[in-house]
Amino acid sequence: MNIEDIRLYCINKKGVTESFPFDDTTLVFKVMNKMFALLNLKSNHSINLKCDPDKAIVLREHYTSVMPGYHMNKKLWNTVLLDDSIPDSLIKEWIDDSYDLIVTGLPKKVREEMNKKT
Repeated sequence: MNIEDIRLYCINKKGVTESFPFDDTTLVFKVMNKMFALLNLKSNHSINLKCDPDKAIVLREHYTSVMPGYHMNKKLWNTVLLDDSIPDSLIKEWIDDSYDLIVTGLPKKVREEMNKKT
């Protein structure tokens, strides 16, 4: 999956915004102001995604392009190298999982507010 495809996939999710809060090479996607994906725009493209801790370990064991989250809580985040070794469908699934984990953790009032937005 290329950078622009990932960007479009993320930004089209409900309640998502994008920004560069850290530097000009890390594009951050937030749902209702909570990060769910960090896209490294440098030459070695990668994406950080939140993950269930048990699943995170399994993914790291099965895919050499998946490693503990760079500059993130290594138990809860994975860094996925975008080196074409992982099918696009899996990357989308992992983006969805990260998004869903964040949305599930949002307060009920915030989730209701998000659902009112079109």
